[in-house]
Amino acid sequence: MFLKKMKLMQLLKSRDQLFEKVLFRQDVGKAPWLPTHMSHAAISTAVQNFAGTSSGNYSDKIFAPYTVFKGKAALSVSPVLPTFRKLSSGGIRVERRGVIMLTFWPAIGERKYDWEKKQAFALSPTEVGSVIILGSKDSCEFFHDPSMLSSNAGQVRKSLSFKSHPDGSGYFVSLCVANTILKTNERFTVPVTAAEFSVMRTAFSFALPHIMGWDRYTNELPTNIEGKSSGVVPQLEWDK
Repeated sequence: MFLKKMKLMQLLKSRDQLFEKVLFRQDVGKAPWLPTHMSHAAISTAVQNFAGTSSGNYSDKIFAPYTVFKGKAALSVSPVLPTFRKLSSGGIRVERRGVIMLTFWPAIGERKYDWEKKQAFALSPTEVGSVIILGSKDSCEFFHDPSMLSSNAGQVRKSLSFKSHPDGSGYFVSLCVANTILKTNERFTVPVTAAEFSVMRTAFSFALPHIMGWDRYTNELPTNIEGKSSGVVPQLEWDK
Protein backbone atom coordinates (compact mmCIF):
# COMPACT_ATOMS: atom_id res chain seq x y z
CA MET A 1 0.00 0.00 0.00
CA PHE A 2 2.87 2.33 0.88
CA LEU A 3 4.64 1.64 -2.44
CA LYS A 4 1.43 2.31 -4.38
CA LYS A 5 1.01 5.63 -2.54
CA MET A 6 4.60 6.64 -3.32
CA LYS A 7 4.17 5.77 -7.00
CA LEU A 8 0.98 7.82 -7.13
CA MET A 9 2.70 10.82 -5.52
CA GLN A 10 5.58 10.57 -8.02
CA LEU A 11 3.12 10.41 -10.91
CA LEU A 12 1.21 13.48 -9.68
CA LYS A 13 4.47 15.37 -9.12
CA SER A 14 5.66 14.59 -12.66
CA ARG A 15 2.31 15.71 -14.06
CA ASP A 16 2.46 19.06 -12.28
CA GLN A 17 6.08 19.66 -13.23
CA LEU A 18 5.08 19.12 -16.85
CA PHE A 19 2.14 21.51 -16.42
CA GLU A 20 4.39 24.24 -15.00
CA LYS A 21 6.91 23.72 -17.81
CA VAL A 22 4.28 24.08 -20.50
CA LEU A 23 2.31 26.88 -18.83
CA PHE A 24 5.19 29.16 -17.90
CA ARG A 25 8.02 28.29 -20.27
CA GLN A 26 6.49 27.06 -23.50
CA ASP A 27 3.81 28.15 -25.96
CA VAL A 28 0.32 27.36 -24.80
CA GLY A 29 -0.30 25.73 -28.15
CA LYS A 30 1.95 22.84 -27.10
CA ALA A 31 -0.33 21.85 -24.23
CA PRO A 32 -2.26 18.77 -25.46
CA TRP A 33 -5.01 18.97 -22.83
CA LEU A 34 -6.21 22.43 -23.89
CA PRO A 35 -9.14 22.70 -26.34
CA THR A 36 -8.59 24.25 -29.73
CA HIS A 37 -10.54 27.51 -29.24
CA MET A 38 -8.86 30.61 -27.86
CA SER A 39 -10.69 30.93 -24.55
CA HIS A 40 -8.93 28.67 -22.05
CA ALA A 41 -8.83 28.59 -18.28
CA ALA A 42 -6.33 26.43 -16.44
CA ILE A 43 -5.40 25.72 -12.86
CA SER A 44 -2.40 23.76 -11.61
CA THR A 45 -2.03 22.11 -8.23
CA ALA A 46 1.37 20.82 -7.23
CA VAL A 47 1.08 17.77 -4.97
CA GLN A 48 3.87 17.12 -2.49
CA ASN A 49 4.61 14.50 0.13
CA PHE A 50 3.79 16.70 3.13
CA ALA A 51 4.30 13.82 5.56
CA GLY A 52 7.99 13.82 4.74
CA THR A 53 8.45 17.54 5.50
CA SER A 54 9.75 17.96 9.02
CA SER A 55 9.35 21.75 9.15
CA GLY A 56 5.71 21.68 8.06
CA ASN A 57 6.38 24.56 5.67
CA TYR A 58 4.21 23.80 2.65
CA SER A 59 3.75 27.28 1.18
CA ASP A 60 6.95 27.22 -0.89
CA LYS A 61 5.87 23.96 -2.60
CA ILE A 62 2.44 24.93 -3.90
CA PHE A 63 1.88 26.49 -7.33
CA ALA A 64 -1.81 26.98 -8.03
CA PRO A 65 -2.44 29.98 -10.29
CA TYR A 66 -5.78 30.31 -12.02
CA THR A 67 -5.00 31.37 -15.58
CA VAL A 68 -7.25 32.56 -18.38
CA PHE A 69 -5.91 32.52 -21.94
CA LYS A 70 -7.56 34.81 -24.51
CA GLY A 71 -6.78 36.08 -27.98
CA LYS A 72 -4.82 39.22 -27.07
CA ALA A 73 -3.46 38.44 -23.61
CA ALA A 74 -3.37 35.95 -20.76
CA LEU A 75 -4.26 36.65 -17.14
CA SER A 76 -3.14 34.68 -14.10
CA VAL A 77 -4.27 35.23 -10.50
CA SER A 78 -2.70 33.77 -7.37
CA PRO A 79 -2.35 34.64 -3.67
CA VAL A 80 0.88 35.87 -2.09
CA LEU A 81 0.91 35.10 1.62
CA PRO A 82 1.99 37.65 4.25
CA THR A 83 5.32 37.65 6.04
CA PHE A 84 5.61 37.74 9.82
CA ARG A 85 8.00 39.15 12.45
CA LYS A 86 8.69 37.73 15.87
CA LEU A 87 8.42 40.35 18.60
CA SER A 88 10.73 40.67 21.59
CA SER A 89 7.75 39.81 23.76
CA GLY A 90 7.56 36.43 22.06
CA GLY A 91 4.51 37.19 20.00
CA ILE A 92 4.27 37.21 16.21
CA ARG A 93 2.76 39.92 14.05
CA VAL A 94 2.21 40.50 10.35
CA GLU A 95 5.21 42.34 8.90
CA ARG A 96 3.78 42.70 5.40
CA ARG A 97 0.26 41.77 4.45
CA GLY A 98 -0.31 39.46 1.54
CA VAL A 99 -1.95 40.31 -1.76
CA ILE A 100 -3.75 38.75 -4.68
CA MET A 101 -1.35 39.02 -7.61
CA LEU A 102 -2.73 39.53 -11.11
CA THR A 103 -0.17 38.87 -13.85
CA PHE A 104 -0.69 39.68 -17.54
CA TRP A 105 1.19 38.48 -20.62
CA PRO A 106 0.69 39.78 -24.18
CA ALA A 107 -0.19 37.46 -27.03
CA ILE A 108 2.36 37.26 -29.86
CA GLY A 109 0.42 34.93 -32.13
CA GLU A 110 -2.28 32.32 -32.15
CA ARG A 111 -2.15 30.57 -28.78
CA LYS A 112 1.32 32.03 -28.12
CA TYR A 113 2.28 34.47 -25.37
CA ASP A 114 5.41 36.44 -24.52
CA TRP A 115 6.20 35.15 -21.03
CA GLU A 116 9.07 37.63 -20.67
CA LYS A 117 6.95 40.77 -21.07
CA LYS A 118 4.71 40.30 -18.08
CA GLN A 119 3.16 43.03 -15.96
CA ALA A 120 1.73 42.52 -12.50
CA PHE A 121 -0.77 44.28 -10.26
CA ALA A 122 -1.12 43.44 -6.55
CA LEU A 123 -4.59 43.75 -5.04
CA SER A 124 -4.68 44.69 -1.36
CA PRO A 125 -7.29 43.11 0.94
CA THR A 126 -9.59 46.14 0.53
CA GLU A 127 -9.22 46.05 -3.25
CA VAL A 128 -9.96 42.33 -3.20
CA GLY A 129 -13.16 43.17 -1.35
CA SER A 130 -14.13 45.65 -4.07
CA VAL A 131 -13.79 42.91 -6.69
CA ILE A 132 -15.72 40.37 -4.62
CA ILE A 133 -18.80 42.61 -4.31
CA LEU A 134 -18.99 43.46 -8.03
CA GLY A 135 -22.42 42.91 -9.53
CA SER A 136 -23.02 41.77 -13.10
CA LYS A 137 -23.42 45.39 -14.26
CA ASP A 138 -20.81 46.97 -11.96
CA SER A 139 -17.28 48.19 -12.63
CA CYS A 140 -14.29 49.23 -10.53
CA GLU A 141 -10.82 50.68 -11.09
CA PHE A 142 -7.64 50.88 -9.02
CA PHE A 143 -4.53 53.07 -9.37
CA HIS A 144 -1.02 52.27 -8.09
CA ASP A 145 2.10 54.44 -8.00
CA PRO A 146 5.20 53.02 -6.25
CA SER A 147 6.59 56.52 -5.68
CA MET A 148 3.35 58.24 -4.70
CA LEU A 149 4.79 59.87 -1.56
CA SER A 150 8.13 60.89 -3.07
CA SER A 151 9.53 63.31 -5.62
CA ASN A 152 9.42 60.51 -8.20
CA ALA A 153 5.64 60.27 -8.08
CA GLY A 154 4.08 59.72 -11.49
CA GLN A 155 7.10 58.16 -13.16
CA VAL A 156 5.44 54.75 -13.24
CA ARG A 157 1.67 54.45 -12.93
CA LYS A 158 -0.56 51.41 -13.10
CA SER A 159 -4.32 51.22 -13.43
CA LEU A 160 -6.41 48.07 -13.23
CA SER A 161 -10.08 47.98 -14.14
CA PHE A 162 -12.94 45.50 -14.12
CA LYS A 163 -15.64 46.68 -16.54
CA SER A 164 -18.79 44.65 -17.01
CA HIS A 165 -19.95 43.48 -20.43
CA PRO A 166 -23.03 45.38 -21.62
CA ASP A 167 -25.14 42.22 -21.44
CA GLY A 168 -23.83 41.26 -18.00
CA SER A 169 -22.14 38.10 -19.30
CA GLY A 170 -18.71 38.85 -17.83
CA TYR A 171 -16.04 41.53 -17.49
CA PHE A 172 -13.17 43.15 -19.34
CA VAL A 173 -10.12 43.04 -17.06
CA SER A 174 -7.63 45.68 -18.23
CA LEU A 175 -4.20 46.73 -17.01
CA CYS A 176 -2.46 49.93 -18.16
CA VAL A 177 1.18 50.63 -17.27
CA ALA A 178 2.58 54.07 -18.11
CA ASN A 179 6.33 54.55 -17.66
CA THR A 180 7.51 58.11 -18.29
CA ILE A 181 11.15 57.10 -17.80
CA LEU A 182 11.12 54.46 -20.54
CA LYS A 183 8.42 56.35 -22.43
CA THR A 184 6.26 53.27 -22.72
CA ASN A 185 2.54 52.75 -22.33
CA GLU A 186 1.45 49.12 -22.16
CA ARG A 187 -2.15 47.92 -22.12
CA PHE A 188 -3.55 44.43 -21.60
CA THR A 189 -7.22 43.51 -21.85
CA VAL A 190 -8.59 40.08 -21.05
CA PRO A 191 -12.32 39.39 -21.41
CA VAL A 192 -13.49 36.95 -18.75
CA THR A 193 -16.80 35.12 -18.81
CA ALA A 194 -19.25 35.08 -15.92
CA ALA A 195 -18.09 31.54 -15.10
CA GLU A 196 -14.40 32.53 -15.07
CA PHE A 197 -15.17 35.54 -12.88
CA SER A 198 -17.17 33.32 -10.54
CA VAL A 199 -14.07 31.16 -10.05
CA MET A 200 -12.00 34.29 -9.29
CA ARG A 201 -14.59 35.66 -6.86
CA THR A 202 -14.81 32.35 -4.98
CA ALA A 203 -11.02 32.01 -4.87
CA PHE A 204 -10.63 35.62 -3.71
CA SER A 205 -13.14 35.07 -0.89
CA PHE A 206 -11.30 31.94 0.21
CA ALA A 207 -7.85 33.59 0.05
CA LEU A 208 -8.80 36.88 1.77
CA PRO A 209 -8.31 35.82 5.43
CA HIS A 210 -5.09 34.05 4.42
CA ILE A 211 -3.47 37.11 2.81
CA MET A 212 -4.46 39.11 5.91
CA GLY A 213 -2.82 36.53 8.16
CA TRP A 214 -6.05 35.88 10.05
CA ASP A 215 -5.96 32.14 9.40
CA ARG A 216 -2.96 31.98 11.75
CA TYR A 217 -5.20 32.62 14.73
CA THR A 218 -6.50 29.07 14.55
CA ASN A 219 -3.72 27.34 12.60
CA GLU A 220 -0.12 26.53 13.49
CA LEU A 221 2.44 29.30 13.91
CA PRO A 222 3.80 30.75 10.63
CA THR A 223 7.08 29.46 9.31
CA ASN A 224 8.00 32.42 7.08
CA ILE A 225 9.07 34.65 9.99
CA GLU A 226 11.70 37.31 9.34
CA GLY A 227 15.06 36.00 10.46
CA LYS A 228 13.98 32.42 9.70
CA SER A 229 13.77 32.46 5.95
CA SER A 230 11.70 29.80 4.22
CA GLY A 231 14.10 29.97 1.28
CA VAL A 232 11.51 31.47 -1.08
CA VAL A 233 11.13 35.16 -1.84
CA PRO A 234 7.52 35.99 -2.80
CA GLN A 235 7.00 37.72 -6.13
CA LEU A 236 6.20 41.40 -5.78
CA GLU A 237 4.19 43.62 -8.09
CA TRP A 238 7.17 45.80 -9.07
CA ASP A 239 9.60 42.92 -9.60
CA LYS A 240 10.57 42.34 -13.22
